[in-house]
Amino acid sequence: MITPTLLLGLSAAICEPAPQDWPHWRGPNYDGSTNVTGLPTDFDREKGVRWATPLPGPGASTPIVIGEHIFLTAADEELGELLALCVDRASGEVLWTQMAGSGYRPGGKGSATRLHNRSNYATPSAACDGERVVFIFGNGDLVAYDLEGEELWRRNLQQDFGDFTLQWTFGTTPTLWKGRLHFQILQRDKPVHGLGKEGNPSFLLALDPKTGETLYQLERPSPARHESLEAFATPIPFVGEDGREELLIVGGDVITGHDPATGKEFWRWGTWNEGHREEWWRVVPSPVVGAGTVLVCAPKNAPIFAVKLGGEGTLGEEGLLWKSAGRRDPLTSDVPTPLFYRGSFYVLSDLRSALSRVDPASGEVAWTLSMPGRERWRGSPTGADGKIWCINHQGLVVVVDAESGEIVHQAAMGEEDSDFVRSTVVAAHGALFVRTDTTLFCIAR
Repeated sequence: MITPTLLLGLSAAICEPAPQDWPHWRGPNYDGSTNVTGLPTDFDREKGVRWATPLPGPGASTPIVIGEHIFLTAADEELGELLALCVDRASGEVLWTQMAGSGYRPGGKGSATRLHNRSNYATPSAACDGERVVFIFGNGDLVAYDLEGEELWRRNLQQDFGDFTLQWTFGTTPTLWKGRLHFQILQRDKPVHGLGKEGNPSFLLALDPKTGETLYQLERPSPARHESLEAFATPIPFVGEDGREELLIVGGDVITGHDPATGKEFWRWGTWNEGHREEWWRVVPSPVVGAGTVLVCAPKNAPIFAVKLGGEGTLGEEGLLWKSAGRRDPLTSDVPTPLFYRGSFYVLSDLRSALSRVDPASGEVAWTLSMPGRERWRGSPTGADGKIWCINHQGLVVVVDAESGEIVHQAAMGEEDSDFVRSTVVAAHGALFVRTDTTLFCIAR
């Protein structure tokens, strides 16, 4: 429910992160790119490593870099704890560790660190505005600290709004933008595996990052059915040429643009699921904006769609700029979010083990590169210093020239038995930060 008094009382003044920081899972531009330069292109687990910090447990959260601080989460499965960590950027020293989990178990199921064997609760990434850092975990625990590790507030989203009706573990990273903390809770409307309840709505949620108070909770309807109602994507901010601010939300067979101040829907386009026949098309990749269009990845071998921005109401065919062929086309992605960098989209397909450079206006493919290794490429690509940086489940990092599509370097950063590395490679302050199952590496010249 919208709370006008809270909306009026919200101040938009925040401490903006520096250009060299990586304040959000998709970086400073919310599209996987950064202007950071001077990055190394010859490294391995020892060569070029400034420091390597052992982690207390696994997690898919991407390191968040703000000034001299790095924030990330981990699940200590031996102790049954969900941890919020702060690491010194220069030395790799762990500055503080907080046992952030409440022990809440949705539906009384699973352990304190995971619901099933596909992922643990340390999957979503933190968000930081330079003054406070907010950690979210897959069991709904939401905790804010100051940069020195003092707890500011906490709550649990499932306790407050009901258990998530999701087949898989909640993995949405929040977006902290212009004084508001934004979430999308897109879930099915019928219980699954004993979780959730009949008629559970999908909704958008905005909180005050200073206090954790709810600013609004607004239902986001969808014509999708069953698992196709679910999404694990992240809200992406966008400012149009006319200055209109939007939050882009994908899931439930549609993409929608919303007023970030109220949650009101400006427009919607869809669907990639004609007649909503497919009932099992949950969405994982977040939308990515570039050159006046937004890229949407339909799941499970379906096409990628380029949708025009700045619309009003329900858009039809006029809202679609182009789409890929799907199925055998390399332009498909089930899990990784595409990258927009230096005027091009870069689509990393975990289903085709291929990286493609794509023209935003036409969908024309400039080149497609077959990715090495046997493990899936599910870490979303990063664009920095004229290169594309990718990592697969085994921790193999591949560096690709953004212009030519040639592999510049590859390094096995994971352990021999690594099989579930999913964090994004981060470029910040002239260094690379690579998270594996056991270690956080800082690589620099």
